[in-house]
Amino acid sequence: MIEASETGAGYRNRLSNGKLVAQGDMPAGKGGDGDGFRPHELLEAALASCMSMTVRIAAEKYGYPLTHVAVTVTLDRSVPEAFAFDYQLALSGDLSEAQRSRLERAAAQCPVSKTIAANPRLRALPTA
Repeated sequence: MIEASETGAGYRNRLSNGKLVAQGDMPAGKGGDGDGFRPHELLEAALASCMSMTVRIAAEKYGYPLTHVAVTVTLDRSVPEAFAFDYQLALSGDLSEAQRSRLERAAAQCPVSKTIAANPRLRALPTA
């Protein structure tokens, strides 16, 4: 669970899972100070980190010589009814083409990508 709460400074929010803290904000051009992650950047970060972790887990499971993984995700909202997450996966290490292919498939099937693909609903819960 993540809680977002205003900090009293414009649109800035404190984001916390109860243990770790991050900051969200709107860009300066949209009324914020640009002092935190924009909301859509947090979506991109969730997918990128999940892909990276899933690739690392798969490489360890199969004993692949992966030395580094980096994922870049961009949310393309140019078509509002059909937005897309574009990503680039960079794998380092002495990997065969078959190993690279398996790791690429693992990235595309990470848990966050499955959640996004499932077309989740929003449900408002009653406040306490």
